[in-house]
Amino acid sequence: MPDIAEQPSTLRSYYEGLAKGVFRAITCKDCGRYTFPPTGCCEHCGSWNVAPAEVSGEATLLFATHNISPACHPRFEKIAPYVYGHLRLKEGPIVQAIILGAKATPEDLGRLFARGPVPAKAEMLQMDDLPVLAFRIAT
Repeated sequence: MPDIAEQPSTLRSYYEGLAKGVFRAITCKDCGRYTFPPTGCCEHCGSWNVAPAEVSGEATLLFATHNISPACHPRFEKIAPYVYGHLRLKEGPIVQAIILGAKATPEDLGRLFARGPVPAKAEMLQMDDLPVLAFRIAT
C-alpha cells in the first residue's frame, strides 16, 4: 500500500485548479456520475473506484437568496451582501455557490425568481486566503 503522504490531496488539487479557472471533479467508474467538488468516493453510489475529471462550469441557477448578515465567514465580509444559490451543473451535480450578476435586494431577487431557471457560468473569486467558487448568471 502506498504511503498516504505520497498520495495527491483531492482538496489541494481542487483549490489549485480553481485558482486557474479549472473546475475539478471526480467521475465514478462504477455508476458513471460526477461528484463536485471532488471527494475520495462517489457521492451517488459510494464507490471508491473514481477518477479525476473536470466539469465545464456551465450550470443552471435553480434557486437564489441573499446571505445573512454578518457574512458566514470573515473572508466574505468584503463582498457582503451577496447572492447565494443552488445550481445544477451541466454534468449533473447540484452545487451551492455565490451568484454574480444579481444584487442582494428583494427587487433583484424577485426579478431573478420571475425569470425561472437561469443559465450561469462558473468563475473564481479570489478571497484573501483562498479562491472561492462563484457563478455569473446570464443577463
